[in-house]
Amino acid sequence: MRPEPVTPASPAPDSSDRQRTYSWSDPARAEAAARQLDGGTFFAGMISGELPMPPIAETLGFTATLVKDGVARFELDPSEFHYNPIGSVHGGVIATLCDSACGCAVHSLLPTGSYYSSLDLSVKFLRRVTAATGRLVCEGTVLHLGNRSALAEATLTGPDGRVYARATSSCMIFRPDPSRSAPG
Repeated sequence: MRPEPVTPASPAPDSSDRQRTYSWSDPARAEAAARQLDGGTFFAGMISGELPMPPIAETLGFTATLVKDGVARFELDPSEFHYNPIGSVHGGVIATLCDSACGCAVHSLLPTGSYYSSLDLSVKFLRRVTAATGRLVCEGTVLHLGNRSALAEATLTGPDGRVYARATSSCMIFRPDPSRSAPG
C-alpha cells in the first residue's frame, strides 16, 4: 500500500508584511578611484565617506569599520531580511561578509594600478546566526601576499566572543605591466 502524499498546511494569512528600502551611490566613482589609488588610500577614502561604499554593503546592510595594512573589519547586525527558509541567516550572507573581509584585506596592501580577483572561498559555518545573535564582526587578515596570488582568512565573531564562521580565500593579483608604461 502506498502512503498518502503529505499536503503541507496552508500558511496563515500574514498581516505583518515587512518592507525594506535602501539606496546606494553610483559605483563608477569608487571603481575609477580604485584604479588611481593604492589600496590603503582607496579604503581610507571609503571609511571616511569621501568614496562611496559598494552597493553590496548597502544591499546586505554591512559596514566597513577598518581596512588597512592587510586587515579588513566589517560589522553586520543580522536581521530577518537575511533569513533563509528555516529562520536563520542565509549562509550566502555570511559567505559574502567573509569574502569581502578577505578580499579587502588583500586589496589594502596593493599598490596603485593593481587589483585582485577571488579564486576561491571556503567557509565553515560553526554556529547558527539569527537576528537575536546581535552584532557580528568579521575580520579578514592577509596570511600571504605574493606577486601573483594572496591567501587571506576571515573570522566571524559574535558579541559574546564566540566564533560563528571561519573562511579562507585565495586571490589572484593583477599588477600593472611595467613594459606598457606610457612614453615619457
